Amino acid sequence: MGLIVTLTLNPAVDRNVQADRLVFEDRAYILSTNETAGGRGINASTVIHAFGVATKAIACTGGKNGKRFEELLAGVGFPTALVKIRHSIRANLTIVDKQGLAVKLNERGPHIQASELEKVERTVADNLDGAKWLMLCGSVPPGVAPDFYARIIRLAQKAGVKTLLDTDGDALVSGMDAGPTAVAPNQAEAERLLNRALITQAHFKNAAARMVAMGAESAIVSLGSRGAVAANKDTVISAAAPSIDAVCPIGAGDALAAAFVWALADGKPFEDAVKWGVAAGTASAALPGISFPTLAQTEKMYSRVELR
Repeated sequence: MGLIVTLTLNPAVDRNVQADRLVFEDRAYILSTNETAGGRGINASTVIHAFGVATKAIACTGGKNGKRFEELLAGVGFPTALVKIRHSIRANLTIVDKQGLAVKLNERGPHIQASELEKVERTVADNLDGAKWLMLCGSVPPGVAPDFYARIIRLAQKAGVKTLLDTDGDALVSGMDAGPTAVAPNQAEAERLLNRALITQAHFKNAAARMVAMGAESAIVSLGSRGAVAANKDTVISAAAPSIDAVCPIGAGDALAAAFVWALADGKPFEDAVKWGVAAGTASAALPGISFPTLAQTEKMYSRVELR
């Protein structure tokens, strides 16, 4: 299948709190807490590794949080390539209750110097040998030029490596100009990209098709519990997620993007890759805390996803 490399420019130590309930103006009780190495690319590599495919995660690390991040990465089971930066990476807070309600509070991230960004580019270039896909995942820290991901996409294209872009804001706008193989925004990110509200299925399908017209070869828009809508130059399809009791939706979009790339890397048809993506996202939301599904758990959901 080939190696799937992920890039997390703005990783974090994720501090996760499980509470009995989330309410205003009344007390709630903490049931459990834990820390994980966070960031969309780290999450994607976790899913790909769980599916039994070779992956390597490239990420920045620095400061006190960076030391903890490195400790947490030591047990993930897949190789990493860490780029040291001067300033401390983020610490994010996620609170989830027993009903599946979630609050996620993210720091914006550190300043990354120009020389450090050059080091990131070199690290990506050094790790593309044997890679089939490169996933560029998550936000860019403040001060990083919005065309940074676009430069990385062009770097991968020269090496014959396919790319998935999963980001937001100006970085997504600029990245589209480089012609990534796929983009994977969620609904809110797609609305910001297109500067319009997306409400109906017609809106969603039009949005996915517009992203292809803007330069991406394909697009998959995550719609949470409603599934996803996807498009390439040949088709626009929607995939309805099976009904579940969601336990924690945080990270489900990362699982969707990872499974989508995993399926395409395995040579599965586009429509089937969309179905696998929705299955993984749904399976992830059914798990407690920020955790990700196995291939077996995803397969159970796959048979329940409906393409329309």
